[in-house]
Amino acid sequence: MVFSSVIFIFAFLPVTLTLYFLAEKSGRMSLKNAVVLIVSIVFYAWGGLGNLLLLLILILLNWLSGMLICKTRFKKQFLLLGILIDLGCLGFFKYLNFLLENLEELIHFLGAETFAFTVAEISLPIGISFFTFQIMSYLIDVYRGDVPAQRNIAKLAMYIMMFPQLIAGPIVRYRDVNKAVEHRVTTIDMAETGVKRFIIGFSKKVFIANYMGSMADSVFGLWPRVNTVYSWLGAICYALQIFFDFAAYSDMAIGLGLIFGFRFNENFNYPYMARSVQEFWRRWHISLSSWFRDYVYIPLGGNRKGSFRTYVNLFIVFLLTGFWHGAAWQFIAWGMFHGLFLIIERAGFNKVINRLPDFAARLYTLTVVLVGWVFFRAVSLYWAMYYLRDMFCLYLDDFKYPSVVSKFTPMFFITLFTAILACTPVAKKIGRTRIMRIPAVNRLCYLLLWFISVIYIVGLSYNPFIYFRF
Repeated sequence: MVFSSVIFIFAFLPVTLTLYFLAEKSGRMSLKNAVVLIVSIVFYAWGGLGNLLLLLILILLNWLSGMLICKTRFKKQFLLLGILIDLGCLGFFKYLNFLLENLEELIHFLGAETFAFTVAEISLPIGISFFTFQIMSYLIDVYRGDVPAQRNIAKLAMYIMMFPQLIAGPIVRYRDVNKAVEHRVTTIDMAETGVKRFIIGFSKKVFIANYMGSMADSVFGLWPRVNTVYSWLGAICYALQIFFDFAAYSDMAIGLGLIFGFRFNENFNYPYMARSVQEFWRRWHISLSSWFRDYVYIPLGGNRKGSFRTYVNLFIVFLLTGFWHGAAWQFIAWGMFHGLFLIIERAGFNKVINRLPDFAARLYTLTVVLVGWVFFRAVSLYWAMYYLRDMFCLYLDDFKYPSVVSKFTPMFFITLFTAILACTPVAKKIGRTRIMRIPAVNRLCYLLLWFISVIYIVGLSYNPFIYFRF
């Protein structure tokens, strides 16, 4: 079930909000938590009962691990056991086939051409990368003493399964919401802010991400060659699609969280306005980059053990970041590509960037990011290299690609311009104008935006969420 689906908008969400409103009126925290947990179970079970069973087993095992970390002197052992269970589950479902396929290719390369692994088709549980990292952060924080172990398994289950952020983030750490799990009140202002934030995210998804995604798919679907102009257009449209797709989901998750009394941290901060790759990662998918910083980079030594060790740590972190996104070489290449530029900048290139005008620094960053997105979008590493060839080796033909040309409508160019503008703080400034500060006008604008978005989504056939596959 996706937030922009008809079943979610017209059935699941109204029922959920009604039940939670009644629970809020009762003033009973146990009832509010029960509503959130039950609707989250229904939400996740929509994707398959097998997935739900797996998640419930992981919750039970990690609840036991957390209690044992807290109550025994074998803290490190039970922490490692819990992490091994979580990573083992993630590795089996997400990476086993990838590892076996590559091992088989290596064995063939060494001469055993008849050798083959027989592996059953493994279905990837939706959102497993997100909730695995969320669970691991809970165990690590309990071990470090940052939070007490949650004695009530139902409360821990509610935190892990909270449907707004369960399957596509942001990655919410227990230490950021543990107090709200025990006690929270949703004020009228919080609820209104949450509803508005959800509407903003919903409209980003419907009007920008889907439109840009349709064009990106058309361009990336051309094979074996596309002219240079279209290849850059495809990369730009995909960059806009993935940003507005993921930022939209984060907006909707943060908005729903506010309605339920939780304040989730921001996940994006105008990443395409960054002046360097370092700054880009401080602005993009903040919950993931901060997770790797706190639980991988700093424990490896961070930047405290000399320049060479710092470069190695950065490379390891971004190698893992790429692998986290997908079990394929193009994702690993994407992570290594970003890690390489972070090392280059830290080695001294950042001093050059700091002397550049804002336009030149942002152009450099966007170029690096766009090239990186080609690896991310391509169906294989081999395919990505061919696409990059078309981007940087001038190739101009007659521009007759019907699947692309048919999408060159006035609405496409309006949407493209709007998307580029919305990547800057201009949109926020418009929302703070004097007329938008008039409550009646403000609410009417949001109501109209919601009404138009809902009408539009009903007839929409192209409606994927990119990060659901992770």
